[in-house]
Amino acid sequence: MASLIPLLLCSSLAMAVAANFYQDFDLTWGDGRAKILNNAQLLTLSLDHTSGSGFQSKKEYLFGKIDMQLKLVPGNSAGTVTAYYLSSQGPTHDEIDFEFLGNLTGDPYTLHTNVYTQGKGNREMQFKLWFDPTKDFHTYSVLWNPRHVIFMVDGTPIRDFKNLESRGIPFPNNQPMRIYSSLWNADDWATRGGLVKTNWNNAPFTASYRNFNADACVWSSGISSCGPRNSGSAAARGWWSQEMDTPSQDRMRWVQKNYMIYHYCTDLKRFPQGFPPECSMT
Repeated sequence: MASLIPLLLCSSLAMAVAANFYQDFDLTWGDGRAKILNNAQLLTLSLDHTSGSGFQSKKEYLFGKIDMQLKLVPGNSAGTVTAYYLSSQGPTHDEIDFEFLGNLTGDPYTLHTNVYTQGKGNREMQFKLWFDPTKDFHTYSVLWNPRHVIFMVDGTPIRDFKNLESRGIPFPNNQPMRIYSSLWNADDWATRGGLVKTNWNNAPFTASYRNFNADACVWSSGISSCGPRNSGSAAARGWWSQEMDTPSQDRMRWVQKNYMIYHYCTDLKRFPQGFPPECSMT
């Protein structure tokens, strides 16, 4: 990977290896439908006709490389959504989204991505995955540094949201975010625009999580663990200055050519007055 000139010094980064989910996350809703198992190495969310479930990270982060392995709801998952995302709070929040839209048995999931800046989203890109995400665990990653938000699947980049602040496009670089995940019923819109409803005979639906890893700047009491007061160089932290080299760009183009099914920058019906300004800048 190529490197950028480091913008500030960064050290004391939080890392969770072989995640202990009790240490890293709080189960926030679902009345027992979210569970931490296997000596805190596995977390599961479930959804039934009464309720879904969710969790959030104990820590807030401002930049980092965030990895989580997920195994999605198997079988007929139509109507269900497994959301995995980073978000700040408030009406002008920032957000970085993975959402997995279930489908009928045998049909591929839709991977929905979005980026919110200063409370504004509408930057959806959607993909079909090149594997069955219900058969085994796969790694879904966000590389978030001062220049890029890069979405990755098993290390393959699928989307790069670049920092274009110099050209008037907001970028998520000053609001700390927590990690959230939820499994919920969205059969009013998720599968073919709501035409296919959730089959509750298949409930409970379950998604599984393991191997969380956050090499990231922790935000606490208004202070980041990455800052010029700390010793060490940002250049030593690969993710801080990382951007995609030519092979990585080629892989991303391959994914987008073969597996992307929606890009907001090509939706003339949605933007009849003209595409968002970043569409002409990337």
